[in-house]
Amino acid sequence: MKYTQIDSNLFVKNRKKFMAYMRPKSIAVFNSNDIYPIGADSTLPFEQARDIFYLSGADQEETILLLFPDAMDAKHREILFVRETNDHIAVWEGAKLTKEKATEVSGIQTIYWLTDFDKIFFDLMTEAETIYFNTNEHYRQAVETQTREDRFIEKVKMEYPAHQWAKSNPILQNIRGVKEAEEIALMQTACDITEKGFRRILEFVQPGVWEYEIEAEYLHEFIRNRSKGFAYAPIIASGNNANVLHYVENNQQVKDGDMILMDLAAEYANYSSDMTRTIPANGRFTDRQKAVYSAVLRVKDEATKMLVPGTIWAEYHKEVGKIMTSELLDLGLLDKADVQNENPDWPAYKKYFMHGTSHHLGLNTHDYGELKTPMKANMVFTVEPGIYIPAEGMGIRLEDDVVIQEKGEPFNLMRNIPIEIEEIEELMHK
Repeated sequence: MKYTQIDSNLFVKNRKKFMAYMRPKSIAVFNSNDIYPIGADSTLPFEQARDIFYLSGADQEETILLLFPDAMDAKHREILFVRETNDHIAVWEGAKLTKEKATEVSGIQTIYWLTDFDKIFFDLMTEAETIYFNTNEHYRQAVETQTREDRFIEKVKMEYPAHQWAKSNPILQNIRGVKEAEEIALMQTACDITEKGFRRILEFVQPGVWEYEIEAEYLHEFIRNRSKGFAYAPIIASGNNANVLHYVENNQQVKDGDMILMDLAAEYANYSSDMTRTIPANGRFTDRQKAVYSAVLRVKDEATKMLVPGTIWAEYHKEVGKIMTSELLDLGLLDKADVQNENPDWPAYKKYFMHGTSHHLGLNTHDYGELKTPMKANMVFTVEPGIYIPAEGMGIRLEDDVVIQEKGEPFNLMRNIPIEIEEIEELMHK
């Protein structure tokens, strides 16, 4: 891994939080992700399943975490199973976790080789009444591939039909949404790396560059600062491309007069940052671009103030819609009749701002976290309003990542990333 090793105390705390919610005499199991094939002998780069990483820090394939707080043998209350390594694997694939290193990384004292799992699992299931399955219930999930977790669930249901089943997901939604100080520090590092990338391209961009060249500049800066790269597929959308919300082709040449919407950010230690900035290709905003940009920035600033403990996510979005409606009226994009005659299920402002304003951020870019209960301190949210005007060949979105505080306004993890018109123009003309 490129990142500096994380203090195992974080994972010790996370496991304690999870186990506090478990039923008596219950086992919870978490599997690593598969390495996914492309074809022939090619595979995608390995990405660890975020739940097992959150609870153990193990960032390696073929790994299983088992939690059994009521195990009769105290050493079996936390177990990490890892792939047995040897000299051949070390030569061809590189170093893997030894038992000693697995303990150092995770804080778990009992480490077994993966080949011992079935035998030990059977023994522990004779003591248990319930098993927690780790299903993916994120509100945006649309997974078609069968995962290692899915195969495990099928196997256990067939081999242990007399046990009760429970879901890990509600517990994870609860505890993963509220970040520990160590997690916020890792996300701050990701945001700081993102800042370095953004400042780099402010000096690079000019009319005539290609979107993919901008992408390359970011990637260079991210990797040289110990990131694996982008936290999600980067969007670098010049001109009218910015009106495609998930534009990822990044294959067009930037023209003089274009605005360039860049929705991209670095990951660090599997934690995401999530930034959007929109800049003028030639380094100078026109009056119209300034007006629209300033409107988006005002909405972002006002929305940020509402992210406090007790706020309900759905109600928050309604209030942001009201602020956006006012800005669109001032810009002449809406008139009073549009608002008076709007469909309550699709308000008039949605013509120009059709997506949500905020989502949880953490180990996933759209992270786990409760959305139907009041917001809590140390939750991390994005704030990302936008105005999209295809008729003018322009789309502007701005996005920061903020930490909800016990009192006062949220803390902006991207406070040092330029966003004001004057600073962007100055930096682009250094």
